[in-house]
Amino acid sequence: MPARLHSGGRFRAWLGRRLGGDEELGDRAWRRVMHGAGALVLVYYLVPTDFFVVAPKPYVLLAVLSVALLLEVLRHAVGLQLPTIRPYEAHRVASFAFYSVALAGAVLLFPLPIAAAVILGVAFVDPLVGELRWHRASEPLLWAAPIGTYVALAVVGTVLLGGWPLLPGAGLSVLAAVLAVACERPKVPWLDDDLAMVFVPALALYVVGVVGLGLPR
Repeated sequence: MPARLHSGGRFRAWLGRRLGGDEELGDRAWRRVMHGAGALVLVYYLVPTDFFVVAPKPYVLLAVLSVALLLEVLRHAVGLQLPTIRPYEAHRVASFAFYSVALAGAVLLFPLPIAAAVILGVAFVDPLVGELRWHRASEPLLWAAPIGTYVALAVVGTVLLGGWPLLPGAGLSVLAAVLAVACERPKVPWLDDDLAMVFVPALALYVVGVVGLGLPR
C-alpha cells in the first residue's frame, strides 16, 4: 500500500460537515484555506537574514521549496499520496508544486513592493475566482470581482508594505490585476495558473515600475 501524508479524507469530511455540506465541500474549503496561507511567505521580510543559525534565510526558503518539490517527485516516483491532489493532477505536476515555486521565486527575485503585491493577489484572488466559477457567476462578475479585489490587495503590497507612492502604486496595481486575472483564464496542462499569475504581473511591474518609472526596489 503506498505511503500517504493524509488521514484518508477524514478531516476534510469533518470540515465539510461543519460547513453544512459533505467531503467535497470540505476538500474545496481546505484547498482555499491552504492557498490563502501562501501569503504567510511574506513573513520572510520580517525575519532577520541570520535569524536561522544553520543558514541565511534565502537558503532556508530554498530548503523548504526543495522539500515541497521532493514530495512531488515522490508522488510520481513511488506513489506517495498527498492531500487535496485533484484527479487531473495524477499524471502532471501538481498545483502545489507550481505554487511553491511561484511564492519562493517572487520573494527571491523581486523587490518587496512587487513580491507583496503579486503574492497577496494570487493567494486570495485565485481561490475567489474558483469559488465564483463553482457558483457559476456571470462573466462580468468573473472579471470585475477578482480584478477589484486584486487591485485592493496589490495597493496594500505596493504602497502600504512596499512604500511606493500612492498614485503610481495604484496605477500599477490595476495593470497587475488585469494581467493576473487574464492569466488565470487559460488552462494549459503543462503550466499552472498560479505560476503565471505571479510571474507575468511581477515582470510587468518590474519593467514598468522599477525600470520605466524608477520606483525604488
